[in-house]
Amino acid sequence: MPLLEVSDITIRRGRTLLLDGVSWKVEAGEHWVVLGANGSGKTSLLSALTGYLTPTSGRMRLLGEEFGNSDWRALRLRVGLVSSSIRQLMPDHEPALITVASGRYAMIDFWGDPRREDRARARRILRQIECAALADRPWIYLSQGERQRVLIGRALMARPRLLILDEPCAGLDPAAREQFLHFLDRLGRRRGGPALILVTHHVEEIMPVFTHALVLRRGKVQTQGPTRAALTSATLSRAFDSNAILRKRQSRYSLSIRSNTHSQRVC
Repeated sequence: MPLLEVSDITIRRGRTLLLDGVSWKVEAGEHWVVLGANGSGKTSLLSALTGYLTPTSGRMRLLGEEFGNSDWRALRLRVGLVSSSIRQLMPDHEPALITVASGRYAMIDFWGDPRREDRARARRILRQIECAALADRPWIYLSQGERQRVLIGRALMARPRLLILDEPCAGLDPAAREQFLHFLDRLGRRRGGPALILVTHHVEEIMPVFTHALVLRRGKVQTQGPTRAALTSATLSRAFDSNAILRKRQSRYSLSIRSNTHSQRVC
């Protein structure tokens, strides 16, 4: 059974068409990157998957449950989500250990004292995400990269089968971004870990662990499939409405945009 399956999803709000007949399927063992320019529909698709934006038409199944016939709020507990919106809501005083443990209850600004077994699991997860030394450090004193790892730990607390990362590198400096991306690559290779969905518009964030790519353009699927076949200069030129040149070196991508004057900008 696919972990995720959307069939001909369309979302309209007034006269605005946000998604137009999107179909997509994620199987167990696959790690996907969702790529596209600003306004391509990435955020709308993510909001639909997490139950915050109701499709106008189409069908959507998540972990075997169908949207409209299941309690999507309860289902969200089985899907990990890491996004800047969650990062901004975390209380400054909360230690990393409590932040991770709060994922067990999908609660922000956790009150009370976590159960002993939850604390023990949170400590194991902190070791897993390579942040054991941060257990007692308050949120306000964590770096941006450390905060992203702790939020992943928080998501893992509920044992999700699917982990969605919504532009997780936003706000990271180049060194912190590289450290985080390599951590993400290691996380995706761990046996028994969740399937990853990375939402981004930067090709250099696509680590070798990502097996498949979904490219959106103006609310429609432009292409999808294995990463090597889906990501080409021609595909990304159309996706970004530019003359794009995609290069791959040592399993990492880079993209340059050629202007009419033949100058290049590296993205």
